[in-house]
Amino acid sequence: MSRNDQIGVWLLAVGQTAGFGALVYMFGAILLALEDGSGWGRAQLALGPTLALMTQALLAPFSGRLVDRGHGGTMLGGAALLGALCLAALSRVETLASWYLVWIAIGLAQGASLYETCFSFLTRRLGTEARKGIIRVTLVAGFASSLAFPLGAWAGAALGWRGAVLVFAAVQLCVTLPANLSGVYFLRRGERRGGTMTATPKGAVRQVLVRPEFWALAAYFGLLMGAHLMLVTFALPIMTDRGASPAIAVLVASTVGPMQVAGRIVLMMAGDRAGSGLVARSIAWAMALASAILLAASGHVWAMFVYAVLQGGGIGIQSILRPILTAEALGRENFGTVSGLLAMAPLTAGAAAPFLGALLISAGGVTLLLSVTLAAGLVAAVLALWLKRRGI
Repeated sequence: MSRNDQIGVWLLAVGQTAGFGALVYMFGAILLALEDGSGWGRAQLALGPTLALMTQALLAPFSGRLVDRGHGGTMLGGAALLGALCLAALSRVETLASWYLVWIAIGLAQGASLYETCFSFLTRRLGTEARKGIIRVTLVAGFASSLAFPLGAWAGAALGWRGAVLVFAAVQLCVTLPANLSGVYFLRRGERRGGTMTATPKGAVRQVLVRPEFWALAAYFGLLMGAHLMLVTFALPIMTDRGASPAIAVLVASTVGPMQVAGRIVLMMAGDRAGSGLVARSIAWAMALASAILLAASGHVWAMFVYAVLQGGGIGIQSILRPILTAEALGRENFGTVSGLLAMAPLTAGAAAPFLGALLISAGGVTLLLSVTLAAGLVAAVLALWLKRRGI
């Protein structure tokens, strides 16, 4: 990569870190303050980010088409600004209806400014060198939860939930927006190496949808992402239920982010020695084991940190693996559209995760939730074994 490309990639990495912290992890980071100060129940609150992620999922194919037509950079900047405005509005809501409406708008910002759009933009700009750029972005963005949870815990206690949301709005406006705009500027100064910008040919979507590998990959990534977001969203209640103090719960939740980075570094060091299929199988087993350990971790703080290592490392590698495995299994042609279609599964699963997690905890406590995330990891491992038989 050229110097301009490298600068642009690192700036987008900063933008993705702040963007994920403000738009995704914010809810889990201030959940306890929300429950204490809003007067609404956990399931009612969780439906908000669920609607946001559902909106993001529905928009994924459309966003991919826009990237294929050359609008990725504009989306990264404009949606970052939209996210800041939405968070400011969220801090002022008085009714559940307005809470849900603003979260739907936040979903628009998520869909146009986070990983899917960023990775497709990098693939279009950098071509075969996009993998290096994607790894660098995810190495930095893995710290999003590590920044969001301590910031949310402090802001929620000191300023209340409304003040905490405004703090995250300021992060979005003062960090995400300028980082995205300047990152796009530097990347556009270089030569585009990802092929011509064209509309998706007729029949391209149908050709992808009839392939069983597409559906296996969709289910695999959907199960892992759904389980992960249930664990992240309810990290603090889960840890305190397992016997951790509030301070330890925040520390464990914050450890997942650095472990994402550690997992990505391990993958980067392994290089070509670790094939994508082997990696897919390994992280499914690791994430299943993470849930199993939490099930048995009552009163054992060390086990909670083992969970953070396995869960963080697994989901961290998964975020790199998805665009790479998509290209290897389904091809690079019309990558934005194909990637967007595949992304609907993990995004939809992630959308359902906060609400489903709240229902599971209400029905059977933390033990039931952890049993479901364990089952999701095991099914994902079986799907990865099936993909191996297909040569992936």
